[in-house]
Amino acid sequence: MSAAQWRRAMNSAAAAAAPPLRVPPTRSAPAPSTGDDAVPSWLARALALGLVALSLTFLGGYGGMVSLAQMTVAGLAGYGVAIFGTSSVAAISLGWPWWLASAVAIVVATAFAAAIGWLSVRTEGIYTIMITLAIGVAFFYLAQQNYTVFNGFQGFNHPGAPEALGTESREPVPFYFATLGCALAGYFLVRHLVRAPFGIALQGIRDNPRRMASLGYAVTAHRVAAYAVSGLLAAVGGVLMVWYNGRISSGTVNLGAMISILIVAVLGGMKHPIGAFIGAIVYVLLQNFAIDLFVRERFNLVIGAGFLAIVLFSPDGLLGLWAKLRSSLVKTQTPQQTRRQL
Repeated sequence: MSAAQWRRAMNSAAAAAAPPLRVPPTRSAPAPSTGDDAVPSWLARALALGLVALSLTFLGGYGGMVSLAQMTVAGLAGYGVAIFGTSSVAAISLGWPWWLASAVAIVVATAFAAAIGWLSVRTEGIYTIMITLAIGVAFFYLAQQNYTVFNGFQGFNHPGAPEALGTESREPVPFYFATLGCALAGYFLVRHLVRAPFGIALQGIRDNPRRMASLGYAVTAHRVAAYAVSGLLAAVGGVLMVWYNGRISSGTVNLGAMISILIVAVLGGMKHPIGAFIGAIVYVLLQNFAIDLFVRERFNLVIGAGFLAIVLFSPDGLLGLWAKLRSSLVKTQTPQQTRRQL
Protein backbone atom coordinates (compact mmCIF):
# COMPACT_ATOMS: atom_id res chain seq x y z
CA MET A 1 0.00 0.00 0.00
CA SER A 2 1.39 3.36 -0.95
CA ALA A 3 1.56 6.33 1.41
CA ALA A 4 -1.21 8.17 -0.42
CA GLN A 5 -3.55 5.15 -0.20
CA TRP A 6 -2.76 4.77 3.52
CA ARG A 7 -3.60 8.44 4.25
CA ARG A 8 -6.89 8.14 2.35
CA ALA A 9 -7.81 5.02 4.29
CA MET A 10 -7.04 6.70 7.65
CA ASN A 11 -9.03 9.82 6.78
CA SER A 12 -12.05 7.79 5.73
CA ALA A 13 -11.88 5.73 8.95
CA ALA A 14 -11.65 8.86 11.10
CA ALA A 15 -14.56 10.43 9.29
CA ALA A 16 -16.64 7.32 9.88
CA ALA A 17 -15.77 7.18 13.59
CA ALA A 18 -16.32 10.89 14.26
CA PRO A 19 -19.79 11.84 15.51
CA PRO A 20 -21.89 14.06 13.30
CA LEU A 21 -21.31 17.75 13.84
CA ARG A 22 -24.25 19.40 15.52
CA VAL A 23 -24.89 22.95 14.42
CA PRO A 24 -26.63 24.92 17.14
CA PRO A 25 -29.86 26.49 16.06
CA THR A 26 -29.52 30.11 15.16
CA ARG A 27 -31.43 32.56 17.24
CA SER A 28 -33.29 35.21 15.42
CA ALA A 29 -31.99 38.63 16.25
CA PRO A 30 -34.45 40.97 17.89
CA ALA A 31 -36.20 43.29 15.57
CA PRO A 32 -34.61 46.72 15.40
CA SER A 33 -36.44 49.26 17.43
CA THR A 34 -38.23 51.98 15.59
CA GLY A 35 -37.73 55.64 16.18
CA ASP A 36 -40.73 55.79 18.49
CA ASP A 37 -39.21 53.08 20.71
CA ALA A 38 -35.59 54.23 20.55
CA VAL A 39 -36.23 57.78 21.69
CA PRO A 40 -38.14 56.88 24.88
CA SER A 41 -35.48 54.27 25.67
CA TRP A 42 -32.57 56.67 26.03
CA LEU A 43 -34.82 59.44 27.29
CA ALA A 44 -36.10 57.20 30.07
CA ARG A 45 -32.52 56.55 31.15
CA ALA A 46 -31.84 60.29 31.12
CA LEU A 47 -34.91 60.97 33.28
CA ALA A 48 -33.91 58.32 35.81
CA LEU A 49 -30.39 59.74 35.92
CA GLY A 50 -31.87 63.22 36.22
CA LEU A 51 -33.78 62.17 39.34
CA VAL A 52 -30.52 61.20 41.03
CA ALA A 53 -28.94 64.47 39.87
CA LEU A 54 -32.02 66.35 41.13
CA SER A 55 -31.30 65.04 44.62
CA LEU A 56 -27.84 66.59 44.44
CA THR A 57 -29.26 69.81 42.99
CA PHE A 58 -31.69 70.13 45.89
CA LEU A 59 -29.01 69.32 48.43
CA GLY A 60 -26.25 71.49 46.98
CA GLY A 61 -28.16 74.30 45.31
CA TYR A 62 -30.67 74.99 48.09
CA GLY A 63 -28.93 73.48 51.10
CA GLY A 64 -25.33 74.37 50.34
CA MET A 65 -24.19 70.76 50.97
CA VAL A 66 -22.42 68.98 48.11
CA SER A 67 -22.64 65.22 48.59
CA LEU A 68 -20.85 62.65 46.46
CA ALA A 69 -22.84 59.79 47.98
CA GLN A 70 -26.05 60.30 45.99
CA MET A 71 -25.21 57.52 43.56
CA THR A 72 -24.43 55.35 46.58
CA VAL A 73 -27.98 55.91 47.88
CA ALA A 74 -29.39 55.13 44.43
CA GLY A 75 -27.26 52.00 44.22
CA LEU A 76 -28.41 50.84 47.65
CA ALA A 77 -32.02 51.16 46.49
CA GLY A 78 -31.17 49.17 43.37
CA TYR A 79 -29.54 46.46 45.44
CA GLY A 80 -32.59 46.44 47.70
CA VAL A 81 -34.87 45.67 44.74
CA ALA A 82 -32.74 42.63 43.88
CA ILE A 83 -32.16 41.47 47.47
CA PHE A 84 -35.69 41.86 48.81
CA GLY A 85 -37.36 40.86 45.55
CA THR A 86 -36.41 38.31 42.91
CA SER A 87 -33.28 38.04 40.77
CA SER A 88 -31.04 35.53 39.03
CA VAL A 89 -29.40 34.70 42.40
CA ALA A 90 -32.23 32.88 44.13
CA ALA A 91 -30.02 31.88 47.06
CA ILE A 92 -29.72 35.53 48.17
CA SER A 93 -32.96 37.15 47.00
CA LEU A 94 -35.87 36.90 49.40
CA GLY A 95 -38.52 36.62 46.71
CA TRP A 96 -40.87 39.39 47.84
CA PRO A 97 -43.30 40.95 45.33
CA TRP A 98 -41.80 43.73 43.24
CA TRP A 99 -43.95 46.46 44.79
CA LEU A 100 -43.07 45.48 48.36
CA ALA A 101 -39.38 45.04 47.55
CA SER A 102 -39.25 48.44 45.82
CA ALA A 103 -41.03 50.21 48.69
CA VAL A 104 -38.76 48.68 51.32
CA ALA A 105 -35.68 49.45 49.21
CA ILE A 106 -36.70 53.12 48.93
CA VAL A 107 -37.33 53.37 52.68
CA VAL A 108 -33.97 51.75 53.52
CA ALA A 109 -32.11 54.01 51.07
CA THR A 110 -33.85 57.12 52.44
CA ALA A 111 -32.89 56.15 55.99
CA PHE A 112 -29.32 55.54 54.83
CA ALA A 113 -29.24 59.02 53.26
CA ALA A 114 -30.49 60.53 56.54
CA ALA A 115 -27.71 58.68 58.38
CA ILE A 116 -25.16 60.10 55.94
CA GLY A 117 -26.57 63.54 56.62
CA TRP A 118 -26.40 63.04 60.37
CA LEU A 119 -22.69 62.23 60.03
CA SER A 120 -21.75 64.97 57.60
CA VAL A 121 -23.86 68.01 58.56
CA ARG A 122 -21.45 68.88 61.34
CA THR A 123 -18.84 69.71 58.72
CA GLU A 124 -18.78 72.21 55.88
CA GLY A 125 -17.21 72.63 52.47
CA ILE A 126 -14.46 70.25 51.46
CA TYR A 127 -14.88 68.19 54.64
CA THR A 128 -18.47 67.33 53.72
CA ILE A 129 -17.35 66.30 50.26
CA MET A 130 -14.60 64.10 51.69
CA ILE A 131 -16.90 62.38 54.20
CA THR A 132 -19.53 61.57 51.58
CA LEU A 133 -16.82 60.44 49.17
CA ALA A 134 -15.38 58.12 51.83
CA ILE A 135 -18.83 56.65 52.49
CA GLY A 136 -19.40 56.08 48.78
CA VAL A 137 -16.03 54.41 48.23
CA ALA A 138 -16.51 52.23 51.34
CA PHE A 139 -19.89 51.06 50.05
CA PHE A 140 -18.37 50.30 46.65
CA TYR A 141 -15.72 48.03 48.15
CA LEU A 142 -18.30 46.42 50.43
CA ALA A 143 -20.53 45.59 47.48
CA GLN A 144 -17.59 44.35 45.43
CA GLN A 145 -16.11 42.06 48.08
CA ASN A 146 -19.21 40.83 49.92
CA TYR A 147 -20.75 37.69 48.39
CA THR A 148 -23.23 36.90 51.15
CA VAL A 149 -25.52 39.88 50.60
CA PHE A 150 -24.31 41.74 47.49
CA ASN A 151 -22.98 38.77 45.47
CA GLY A 152 -19.61 40.43 44.93
CA PHE A 153 -18.59 42.03 41.66
CA GLN A 154 -21.09 39.90 39.71
CA GLY A 155 -24.10 41.54 41.32
CA PHE A 156 -27.65 40.57 40.38
CA ASN A 157 -29.27 40.07 36.98
CA HIS A 158 -32.95 40.25 36.09
CA PRO A 159 -34.24 41.94 39.25
CA GLY A 160 -37.96 41.72 39.86
CA ALA A 161 -39.96 44.42 38.12
CA PRO A 162 -43.57 44.97 37.05
CA GLU A 163 -44.49 43.60 33.68
CA ALA A 164 -45.30 47.04 32.31
CA LEU A 165 -42.01 48.51 33.46
CA GLY A 166 -39.50 45.69 33.75
CA THR A 167 -36.93 44.54 31.25
CA GLU A 168 -38.80 41.25 30.81
CA SER A 169 -41.59 42.96 28.88
CA ARG A 170 -39.14 44.68 26.49
CA GLU A 171 -41.58 47.55 26.14
CA PRO A 172 -39.71 50.85 26.45
CA VAL A 173 -42.72 53.12 25.94
CA PRO A 174 -44.61 52.19 29.16
CA PHE A 175 -41.35 52.43 31.09
CA TYR A 176 -40.71 55.85 29.57
CA PHE A 177 -44.08 57.21 30.68
CA ALA A 178 -43.64 55.75 34.16
CA THR A 179 -40.20 57.35 34.42
CA LEU A 180 -41.60 60.62 33.11
CA GLY A 181 -44.27 60.54 35.82
CA CYS A 182 -41.67 59.95 38.55
CA ALA A 183 -39.48 62.72 37.14
CA LEU A 184 -42.38 65.19 37.09
CA ALA A 185 -43.34 64.23 40.63
CA GLY A 186 -39.77 64.78 41.83
CA TYR A 187 -39.51 68.10 39.99
CA PHE A 188 -42.75 69.51 41.42
CA LEU A 189 -41.83 68.20 44.87
CA VAL A 190 -38.59 70.18 44.81
CA ARG A 191 -40.35 73.24 43.40
CA HIS A 192 -42.89 73.07 46.22
CA LEU A 193 -40.31 72.49 48.96
CA VAL A 194 -38.06 75.39 48.00
CA ARG A 195 -41.04 77.75 48.29
CA ALA A 196 -42.39 76.20 51.48
CA PRO A 197 -41.25 77.39 54.94
CA PHE A 198 -38.91 74.40 55.16
CA GLY A 199 -37.19 75.30 51.89
CA ILE A 200 -36.94 78.99 52.77
CA ALA A 201 -35.40 78.13 56.12
CA LEU A 202 -33.01 75.71 54.39
CA GLN A 203 -31.86 78.44 52.03
CA GLY A 204 -31.36 80.76 54.97
CA ILE A 205 -29.25 78.10 56.68
CA ARG A 206 -27.25 77.79 53.47
CA ASP A 207 -26.49 81.52 53.46
CA ASN A 208 -25.91 82.10 57.18
CA PRO A 209 -26.34 79.13 59.55
CA ARG A 210 -25.29 81.07 62.66
CA ARG A 211 -27.92 83.74 62.17
CA MET A 212 -30.61 81.13 61.53
CA ALA A 213 -29.56 79.27 64.69
CA SER A 214 -29.79 82.49 66.67
CA LEU A 215 -33.32 82.98 65.34
CA GLY A 216 -34.32 79.62 66.80
CA TYR A 217 -34.14 77.33 63.78
CA ALA A 218 -32.78 73.81 64.26
CA VAL A 219 -29.94 73.88 61.75
CA THR A 220 -28.93 70.24 62.15
CA ALA A 221 -32.50 68.97 61.89
CA HIS A 222 -33.14 70.96 58.70
CA ARG A 223 -29.96 69.65 57.10
CA VAL A 224 -30.67 66.03 58.03
CA ALA A 225 -34.21 66.42 56.66
CA ALA A 226 -32.75 67.80 53.42
CA TYR A 227 -30.52 64.72 53.17
CA ALA A 228 -33.57 62.51 53.69
CA VAL A 229 -35.53 64.28 50.92
CA SER A 230 -32.58 64.03 48.57
CA GLY A 231 -32.22 60.38 49.49
CA LEU A 232 -35.86 59.76 48.57
CA LEU A 233 -35.30 61.27 45.12
CA ALA A 234 -32.08 59.34 44.60
CA ALA A 235 -33.69 56.09 45.75
CA VAL A 236 -36.56 56.39 43.27
CA GLY A 237 -34.03 57.13 40.52
CA GLY A 238 -31.97 54.11 41.57
CA VAL A 239 -34.98 51.79 41.39
CA LEU A 240 -35.84 53.07 37.91
CA MET A 241 -32.24 52.65 36.76
CA VAL A 242 -32.01 49.04 37.95
CA TRP A 243 -35.28 48.27 36.15
CA TYR A 244 -33.92 49.93 33.02
CA ASN A 245 -30.55 48.16 33.05
CA GLY A 246 -31.91 44.82 34.19
CA ARG A 247 -28.98 44.32 36.57
CA ILE A 248 -27.13 45.87 39.50
CA SER A 249 -23.47 45.40 40.42
CA SER A 250 -20.65 47.18 42.20
CA GLY A 251 -19.75 48.99 38.98
CA THR A 252 -22.97 50.97 39.32
CA VAL A 253 -21.71 52.67 42.49
CA ASN A 254 -18.02 53.10 41.67
CA LEU A 255 -16.12 56.38 41.80
CA GLY A 256 -16.83 57.19 38.17
CA ALA A 257 -20.58 56.91 38.73
CA MET A 258 -20.40 59.19 41.77
CA ILE A 259 -18.48 61.84 39.82
CA SER A 260 -20.89 61.52 36.88
CA ILE A 261 -23.81 62.64 39.05
CA LEU A 262 -21.88 65.75 40.06
CA ILE A 263 -21.06 66.45 36.40
CA VAL A 264 -24.71 66.06 35.37
CA ALA A 265 -25.90 68.43 38.10
CA VAL A 266 -23.28 71.07 37.28
CA LEU A 267 -23.90 70.81 33.53
CA GLY A 268 -27.56 71.66 33.87
CA GLY A 269 -27.19 74.20 36.67
CA MET A 270 -27.48 73.55 40.39
CA LYS A 271 -29.71 76.57 41.03
CA HIS A 272 -32.61 75.26 38.97
CA PRO A 273 -34.50 71.96 39.46
CA ILE A 274 -35.00 71.53 35.71
CA GLY A 275 -31.24 71.82 35.23
CA ALA A 276 -30.69 68.29 36.54
CA PHE A 277 -32.78 66.80 33.73
CA ILE A 278 -31.21 69.05 31.09
CA GLY A 279 -27.76 67.99 32.23
CA ALA A 280 -28.80 64.33 32.23
CA ILE A 281 -30.17 64.56 28.68
CA VAL A 282 -26.97 66.21 27.44
CA TYR A 283 -24.84 63.63 29.27
CA VAL A 284 -26.76 60.66 27.86
CA LEU A 285 -26.73 62.12 24.35
CA LEU A 286 -22.97 62.57 24.49
CA GLN A 287 -22.56 59.07 25.89
CA ASN A 288 -24.67 57.54 23.11
CA PHE A 289 -23.55 59.54 20.09
CA ALA A 290 -20.05 60.77 20.90
CA ILE A 291 -18.77 57.38 19.72
CA ASP A 292 -19.73 58.42 16.17
CA LEU A 293 -17.25 61.29 16.35
CA PHE A 294 -14.68 60.07 18.87
CA VAL A 295 -13.27 56.79 20.05
CA ARG A 296 -15.20 55.21 22.94
CA GLU A 297 -12.19 55.55 25.21
CA ARG A 298 -12.23 59.33 24.61
CA PHE A 299 -15.71 59.80 26.05
CA ASN A 300 -14.39 60.91 29.44
CA LEU A 301 -12.17 63.43 27.67
CA VAL A 302 -15.19 64.92 25.90
CA ILE A 303 -17.19 65.07 29.13
CA GLY A 304 -14.25 66.58 31.03
CA ALA A 305 -13.70 69.26 28.38
CA GLY A 306 -17.40 70.18 28.42
CA PHE A 307 -17.46 70.24 32.21
CA LEU A 308 -14.39 72.51 32.29
CA ALA A 309 -15.90 74.86 29.71
CA ILE A 310 -19.16 75.12 31.69
CA VAL A 311 -17.34 75.82 34.94
CA LEU A 312 -15.14 78.50 33.36
CA PHE A 313 -17.69 80.35 31.23
CA SER A 314 -20.99 79.65 33.01
CA PRO A 315 -20.86 78.57 36.65
CA ASP A 316 -24.66 78.29 36.59
CA GLY A 317 -24.55 75.56 33.93
CA LEU A 318 -26.32 75.46 30.60
CA LEU A 319 -29.29 77.39 31.97
CA GLY A 320 -26.98 80.18 33.08
CA LEU A 321 -25.36 80.21 29.65
CA TRP A 322 -28.77 80.45 28.01
CA ALA A 323 -29.72 83.33 30.34
CA LYS A 324 -26.54 85.19 29.34
CA LEU A 325 -27.22 84.69 25.65
CA ARG A 326 -30.82 85.82 26.02
CA SER A 327 -29.81 88.96 27.93
CA SER A 328 -27.18 89.79 25.31
CA LEU A 329 -29.77 89.37 22.55
CA VAL A 330 -32.17 91.69 24.38
CA LYS A 331 -29.45 94.31 24.77
CA THR A 332 -28.58 94.19 21.07
CA GLN A 333 -32.22 94.39 19.99
CA THR A 334 -33.11 97.31 22.25
CA PRO A 335 -30.90 99.94 20.48
CA GLN A 336 -32.23 98.81 17.11
CA GLN A 337 -35.82 99.20 18.26
CA THR A 338 -35.00 102.66 19.67
CA ARG A 339 -33.52 103.76 16.33
CA ARG A 340 -36.57 102.55 14.47
CA GLN A 341 -38.85 104.54 16.78
CA LEU A 342 -36.73 107.68 16.22
